[in-house]
Amino acid sequence: MHTMTVLYLRAGSIKHSLTPTLQICSRHTYCARNYAESRGSPRVKRIPGRGEATGYYEDVMIRRCALCFEIVLSKVCFIVTEADEDDLIAELKPTLLPRLYGSSGCETWSVRFSPDGAYFAWSMGYGIVKLLPWPLTSRDAEAGCSEEKTLNCGQMVWALAFGPCRSIRTDVLHQNARDHELLLATGLNNGAIQVWVVSTGNLRFTLTGHEAPVRDLVFTPNGSLTLVSASRDKTLRIWNMAKKGTSPHVLRGPNYWVFRCSMSPDSSAIASVCNLDSKVYLWSLRSYTFMRHLTYDHERTMASCDFSQDGALLAVASYHSTTGWWLDLWDPYTADLLTRVEDCEVCAYRSDNLLTSLSFSPVSLQLAFKDYRALQIWDVERDKLVTNTDHSRAGGVCSAFHPHGGVIATGCRDGQVKFWRVPQLVPSLRHLCRVALRFSVSTYQVEALPLPKKILEYLTYRDIPKQKIIYCKEHCS
Repeated sequence: MHTMTVLYLRAGSIKHSLTPTLQICSRHTYCARNYAESRGSPRVKRIPGRGEATGYYEDVMIRRCALCFEIVLSKVCFIVTEADEDDLIAELKPTLLPRLYGSSGCETWSVRFSPDGAYFAWSMGYGIVKLLPWPLTSRDAEAGCSEEKTLNCGQMVWALAFGPCRSIRTDVLHQNARDHELLLATGLNNGAIQVWVVSTGNLRFTLTGHEAPVRDLVFTPNGSLTLVSASRDKTLRIWNMAKKGTSPHVLRGPNYWVFRCSMSPDSSAIASVCNLDSKVYLWSLRSYTFMRHLTYDHERTMASCDFSQDGALLAVASYHSTTGWWLDLWDPYTADLLTRVEDCEVCAYRSDNLLTSLSFSPVSLQLAFKDYRALQIWDVERDKLVTNTDHSRAGGVCSAFHPHGGVIATGCRDGQVKFWRVPQLVPSLRHLCRVALRFSVSTYQVEALPLPKKILEYLTYRDIPKQKIIYCKEHCS
């Protein structure tokens, strides 16, 4: 199976663009036609420029774009489409397209960037995972030293996770002293977890124990080889991969499938949500025990959860047919609900609009969430939407921020991946101070400080509006 990439570049942005392995400049697409015709390729068709009709083209061998000199192609089938969104940077599509929209097996259930931002992992459906260098330099491509790798997992891949992860805020003394090689864990439909070596693309070992599909994976951000897995068998398992032969710690309690889990930045707590359970489970990673629930008053279908960069906020996505989706910000220390973001109350199809994914930015207080209507990014500190794009009902099911910010990737049910530009806003100095304090200080400890009330409210995020309604593009006026 081959991959294909369509890359959209804006004027003046080529040197700063994120360039996957196979790509072509949309502004200079005629370079491919001219070069291929000069080589006498008999099956090359005319490549449309920007604004013309889309097309499918074969057997184009390009080493360098004549105008850009940084764009490199290999012999591959690809599709050139138009960039309908101003924030769209690039788009990955598998050449093996689904026979029918909505057919199972082709979905991109997970996308991930490596902790250093050097690799991108793409679950492209049919048990295949693509590892792409991020970004790919023209020098490497010309030398034929592409680091792109194809991992054949043999089963549908539900979850991806790079490890070990090293948090920039974790004390050096608590970091694992040994420098481990970068690994990629894949959660499979049969309950197994395959662990791959990123540098070689070889399978290192397989973890077994789950009795149902593994829906989510996350490494602890303290630099250790501790992996947490969430499964439809209603359990979470904590694997210490640094010690061979050790049995995982099993966390039991939920009565429903465990859909998502998230790790606090200080590696002390795990949050998990189940599909039909109207509460969030908080677990201690130090004692491997249950701590508390974050409970809703009535029935909700839980979708996802994620900690903020300082661990003082926990975002939870849920859904009900009568209210649509909710995005709630909780205080994980006190179990207080701080604010609620609701779907557009005017839309007629509100009950059919599902919130499929959410994630906090690793570098700022920005929260991205994707529903069937759009990809939106909310700047919590400034209380405004900074991105509202991808206005198609293509069924986005996952998202992931680049660790350095500036880009977010979304995966779709048809196997595609889209990369979107994220506004890089400079955080305020007071917010940076709040993050530095809250990373290691709980809400109870902050409230005990002899500080003015407004400062305490700011440090504990009690200054955020209690309710917010996100109106769709049609009803935002």
